[in-house]
Amino acid sequence: MRKDDKWGGAPVEIEAEPATTSDEVKQGWLLKPENKENGGHDHERNIDGKKKKRRMMSIRSLVVVGVAILVALIIVLVKIAQRNHHHVNSSSPHNYTTALHQALLFFNAQRSGKLPKDNNVSWRGDSCLTDGNSNTKTLVGGYYDAGDASKLSFPASFAMTMLSWSVIEYSAKYEALGELDHVKGIIKWGTDYLLNTFNSSAHSIANVVADVRGGDHDANSHDCWIRPEDIDHQRTGQECYNCPALAAEMASALASASIVFKDNIKYSQKLVHGADLLFKFATKQQGAKYAGGADPSSPLYNSTGFWDEFLWGGSWLYLATGNLSYLQLVTNPDLVGHEGALWTDPDNSVLSWDNKHAGAFLLLSRLRLFLSYGYPYEQMLKKFHSQTEETMCSYLPVFSSFRRTKGGLIQLNHGRPKPLQYVVYAAFLAQLYSDYIDAISAPGWYCGPTFYSNVELRRFARTQIDYILGKNPRGISYVVGFSEHFPQHVHHRGASIPHNKIKYGCKGGLKWRKSRTPNPNTIVGAMVAGPDKHDNFQDVRFNYNYTEPSLVGNAGLVAALVALSSGTPAGIDRNSMFYAVPPLTSPPPPPPSPWIP
Repeated sequence: MRKDDKWGGAPVEIEAEPATTSDEVKQGWLLKPENKENGGHDHERNIDGKKKKRRMMSIRSLVVVGVAILVALIIVLVKIAQRNHHHVNSSSPHNYTTALHQALLFFNAQRSGKLPKDNNVSWRGDSCLTDGNSNTKTLVGGYYDAGDASKLSFPASFAMTMLSWSVIEYSAKYEALGELDHVKGIIKWGTDYLLNTFNSSAHSIANVVADVRGGDHDANSHDCWIRPEDIDHQRTGQECYNCPALAAEMASALASASIVFKDNIKYSQKLVHGADLLFKFATKQQGAKYAGGADPSSPLYNSTGFWDEFLWGGSWLYLATGNLSYLQLVTNPDLVGHEGALWTDPDNSVLSWDNKHAGAFLLLSRLRLFLSYGYPYEQMLKKFHSQTEETMCSYLPVFSSFRRTKGGLIQLNHGRPKPLQYVVYAAFLAQLYSDYIDAISAPGWYCGPTFYSNVELRRFARTQIDYILGKNPRGISYVVGFSEHFPQHVHHRGASIPHNKIKYGCKGGLKWRKSRTPNPNTIVGAMVAGPDKHDNFQDVRFNYNYTEPSLVGNAGLVAALVALSSGTPAGIDRNSMFYAVPPLTSPPPPPPSPWIP
């Protein structure tokens, strides 16, 4: 039986010694010498010996027959169990490909505006076709953030960035699975909307739209339960004039997507131009005057600071343009020191819509792993790489950075509600870093003096995703439609109200929010918020801390699933990320100080 060494390194297999027999044992099989003193009884002993031999042969025959019957019975029982298991759960927890197909469908269910003919969600229709401000372009389109009808630029931008990152790294996997065009269409639906939230054709901008919400009625309040298709009033966008974190996150989304669409030169250039405008808007007077604290861009999604978005956005813009000024910015020790990115804080290991440290560190580590930069960038890139390795160490169960539930789910948000959105991003980063070091033929990495194999990162990623797909104490898949046991009361207006051509209105729809019957519409692929810190889960519609899905959560799930999916081709695309980066000629280091005797 094969077992993996829990301390890392290659799996250890204990092999049995060859079945050789010593001369001493062979000699013991020989008959003992006859006893000469009792020669007169030889004939009687021979008769007794023959009787005993016949009895022994009979006993052995019975034993052989009994063993054969037992083996046959075991085989039959195993086959029956396998047949029953297949009937109960046709989707194995390890079937990442099936889960990936479903997780992508969730984005189809979240689309706002006039839907394409191939949207493939029967209970969704055109919605909110009059969204927009009088002094801006149309705000029709985009995605609803979660179970309501809000369109929020901050989480949507992060979701698009992460989807783009997964496509850049694993485009061949998406193509092999028949999902490349689908996921690119999902990203473009999001970036087309983001380009409408500011004057993307200008040379400079003064504001961006942070969100589109209720308008004349608060259609996002939990006291208003209405299908997006039944919202019949114009909704306006909240404009933001000083929101560096939001603008930098939007810049990341457009810059990363420009690499995805690099073969569509015109659209890619449009995305790069928009990203550049947003980053300049984020970093000019706003970055200088606004010295920390929450980003005042949205009442729902506020960044706790903007320096990590600067690091994140600048990294993506360098990769999208090859402009060294962006690389100089993100490797500037003053920026990193001011932001405190290299402090020893386990929370910097938790990638989320509000904290980009772990993602930025890994993205910049990629530069160091695959390109040779040297002076003057190597010093900071090495620090980012070191931070990435510390992040990977923090995910391992042998360290105490984060607790785990009894069922094995890592508590990256310290036991607070909605844990799964953080878990899927950690799984993605772990598998991706494992693929990075595989690509340079490195067997693992160090946590302090101890060496750990890449196997440990893959094991972490798989166990966390397997938990989400059903390998947990409740035996429930937290992805709707995967397996036969999944949440039936998802906190989602469109999924919970019947699609029967009856307009229930804001208050009339409340009976569906309070109803204890399963949702009439199955929102396939939606990953709900997840269990609590005790592995408990309440499948109730009114408690969004358990049953509400989100764009951010599903983007991370998609990224993790495609990274984990097996088959051909395996591994990452090393080169597409650097398509815009020109060959780098490093300046010579400064001369040493003069020697003073």
